[in-house]
Amino acid sequence: MLLRRQEPSWYLLPMVAHVYILASKKDGALYIGVTTQLAQRMEQHAAGVIGHTARYNIRHLVHLEEFENLQDAREREWRLKKWKRAWKVELIEAGNPDWRDLRSEIRA
Repeated sequence: MLLRRQEPSWYLLPMVAHVYILASKKDGALYIGVTTQLAQRMEQHAAGVIGHTARYNIRHLVHLEEFENLQDAREREWRLKKWKRAWKVELIEAGNPDWRDLRSEIRA
């Protein structure tokens, strides 16, 4: 049985939230994250100021999903983190077969 922690009520407020997957290279190390400030978060990853992604040079945005509230985004992030690596690769390649860096497509 999956125990869910109680989230604050503002998690349900309408706000754009994103779940994203970063990669070090095609078939390289992956990182799954969630944010409500996508452009700022991508700048932090690119600058190498976030622990795990900096340590393993994980900086290429290869998958992005948008949600209407943070709770839905967090739930998706938690589900993706439990997936097998092969499933994550299939998800990336379904929308981005060349593993292009999608950061240039982000609206500020």
